[in-house]
Amino acid sequence: MKFIRFSDLCTGGQLAGKRVFIRADLNVPQDDAGNITEDTRIRASIPCIQMALDAGAAVMVTSHLGRPVEGHFKPADSLAPVAKRLSELMGRTVSLRSDWVTGVSVAPGELVLLENCRLNPGEKKNDPVLAKQLAALCDVFVHDAFGTSHRAEASTYGIAQFAPVACAGPLLAAEMDAISHALSEPRRPLVAIVAGSKVSTKLTILKALAGKVDQLIVGGGIANTFMLAAGLNIGKSLAEADLLPQAKAVIEAMRARGAAVPIPVDVVTAKSFSVDAVATVKAANAVEDDDLILDIGPQTTALLAEQLMAAGTVVWNGPVGVFEFEAFSHGTEGIAKAIAQSSAFSLAGGGDTLAAIAKYGIEKQVDYISTGGGAFLEILEGKTLPAFEVLQQRAA
Repeated sequence: MKFIRFSDLCTGGQLAGKRVFIRADLNVPQDDAGNITEDTRIRASIPCIQMALDAGAAVMVTSHLGRPVEGHFKPADSLAPVAKRLSELMGRTVSLRSDWVTGVSVAPGELVLLENCRLNPGEKKNDPVLAKQLAALCDVFVHDAFGTSHRAEASTYGIAQFAPVACAGPLLAAEMDAISHALSEPRRPLVAIVAGSKVSTKLTILKALAGKVDQLIVGGGIANTFMLAAGLNIGKSLAEADLLPQAKAVIEAMRARGAAVPIPVDVVTAKSFSVDAVATVKAANAVEDDDLILDIGPQTTALLAEQLMAAGTVVWNGPVGVFEFEAFSHGTEGIAKAIAQSSAFSLAGGGDTLAAIAKYGIEKQVDYISTGGGAFLEILEGKTLPAFEVLQQRAA
């Protein structure tokens, strides 16, 4: 992907005295009292901000927070707690500015935080009038919020169209590089793991990947549906019988390319869905009518681990079993450890996937961990994200 990197603009005094507008992702969780409970996104945004300050720029940063109603401010929508935490982390005062769309006073070397951008009427619909107002505030626009890159909004897309210069910050650039490396120019074999409770939520992803990958590993409720499509009994396990034709189509699409969707050879079952349920390992063709399949079995785990160890590229989205329950966590643990030990380039994303990576302590062994959520899933679907599209256009 060809795009302008903010890091390249920060050299040779190019930004000295320039006004830099950074769209960050500071949408952090808060408790009922408004206290920030987890500040990873704020910490992750600091390198981009510090780069701009070190380059002598006048720096403006904005973000969304929660789901405010445009034009209707409530204290709970304010970025005030973010400004306070950012001040603490950076060891400097970060003032919060309201009513900033028509003008911001900020001096070179100064950092200001602009109030919740989703309060601005026209933000979500990417109103061109608003977008031009935002673009007029700066000399350089920096998009550094991958989690919002699948939305064409005024502060993510429109401003990039009209700003004198539009570029990718370090967080967004890293995502663009990793995704390009994994999906556009992969080392083969390319293995994708797509797991979750329902085929319907990831059907478009499965179809898109069926035309690209060498192995498509499915897990969770999705695997149950594929087992059903392969003629196996799944008892009372979660599945979507109405999507059997689509599952069979994915299997056939892979087979036509000489690729495969590995069907489990053994599974871990229980009679009830509970943390203290008794786990029983069974052959995939021995599932009883009152069984719930809650994990892949040790033989299947070993076979999949072997494929992952031989892969050139691995893309991982979703745990393969109910890993929150210890008795049904071993499949996901085996997959995680195989990815960690593999020499393949690995790219992982999705909330439950991040939780599994943290649980098994393999953060340093995964080459790139995407925090994008919806944006990551849309990439897997084969969509071109609006942020990527406009930044590539501006670099042409």
